[in-house]
Amino acid sequence: MTFTTRFAPSPTGPLHLGHAYSALLAHDLATAQGGQFLLRIEDIDQSRARPQWEDQIYDDLSWLGLTWPHPVMRQSDRLDRYRQALHTLIDMGLVYPCRCNRADIEAAAGAPQEGVPQFGPDGRIYPGTCRLRPMSEAGSQDVLRLNMKKALERIDSISFQETGATHSGTHALDPKTLLREVGDIILVRRNMGSSYHLSVVVDDADQHITHVIRGEDLFDATQIHVLLQALLGLPTPVYQHHKLIRDPAGKRLAKRDDARAIAKYRAEGTSPKDIRAMVGL
Repeated sequence: MTFTTRFAPSPTGPLHLGHAYSALLAHDLATAQGGQFLLRIEDIDQSRARPQWEDQIYDDLSWLGLTWPHPVMRQSDRLDRYRQALHTLIDMGLVYPCRCNRADIEAAAGAPQEGVPQFGPDGRIYPGTCRLRPMSEAGSQDVLRLNMKKALERIDSISFQETGATHSGTHALDPKTLLREVGDIILVRRNMGSSYHLSVVVDDADQHITHVIRGEDLFDATQIHVLLQALLGLPTPVYQHHKLIRDPAGKRLAKRDDARAIAKYRAEGTSPKDIRAMVGL
């Protein structure tokens, strides 16, 4: 199988140095292996996605010297595909509707208990308030959640390979950790038709991604993705979670950090070679 990586930004703001590092690293690894580098636009959140930011993504990456096949996959064009995957999980009896908002979940969680995690890779860990609701009650204002306990009962032991320096090795999924520190993740968010977790595993499989290169802040989410891959009968790529590019105070960069936006460096006369040096490539 062809060594295939991808870079999958959301068009919700300017790309910064952290994005440059991730995209360049994925592109370099694919090139070194004689493989291919793909670009994917993760725009399922149409309330925040903007055409001008998508155009800026293409401009910035091209300026950095990256190339990719066309047409580019855009998640907003793939809602039917995500719905198909969702119904596979519904038919397995693993999905339920949830009407709780953020305040409801926080109130139901109660006062934090020492040693009990409150947040996981899908945000605040859901206390299970709506877990017994049937799908027949699902409405337009509900999110759809995965019943983690039932899901774990459907699979045997599974693992994934990590090649990043911090977490290198084979990682087996631990059911107790998934129940305690992840919980019933959201599969479909309100007014979006999917969620990051569901769409990313479907997209990676459909694009035949063999190696996922992304920031170490997403390492804990990988157990969710590997679980969904097993439930949906999809292949599991090799993962490499790389270091994060941080500001002088040690804080990881975000899209609001316009001072470190690639477009700003371009306007100031910085070269692509300079950007590589700045991020350590």
